[in-house]
Amino acid sequence: MLDAFRVGRLARVIRVFRLLRAIRSSKHIMSFLMRNQRAPSLLSVLTISLLFMVSGAIAMLQFETTVDANIKSPADALWWAFTTITTVGYGDKYPMTHEGRLVAAVLMTIGVGVFGTFTGFVASLFVDPELKQEELEIQRLTQAVHSLSSQIASLEARLLDHQETTATKSSLPIP
Repeated sequence: MLDAFRVGRLARVIRVFRLLRAIRSSKHIMSFLMRNQRAPSLLSVLTISLLFMVSGAIAMLQFETTVDANIKSPADALWWAFTTITTVGYGDKYPMTHEGRLVAAVLMTIGVGVFGTFTGFVASLFVDPELKQEELEIQRLTQAVHSLSSQIASLEARLLDHQETTATKSSLPIP
């Protein structure tokens, strides 16, 4: 009966193959996302900021349990986290505890980074057409250099042929 269960070891091998296939597919996904590096970086920053915003709201609900706290509901916490991470900070909701203020400082710092990244993304959209023009000009100049190099090589070959022909004619005896 134990020998019959040894067939089950094949399941381990199959699991390893499935894991390798998953790694390979994640490699394909990453290469697809990294073709255009601006959009995935903006998407990852926005995703991380959303996670921090939700985490900050949850933390604020846990920390702000005093009687005089003005963040009492999940909606209040999400509104506070949104206004904090977007660096608006209306002042209608604010933390009262030291832990809440620490969470607020983290969210404010992340908000500055998110909007800096967003500003850089928008600026790159304006700069990109100029870069494409420069790349086209570089390609045109590179092609011109290659064309000139091939012409120079052709002229050198013709010159060598001419020199060899002239040398052969001068070495022939005159009849």
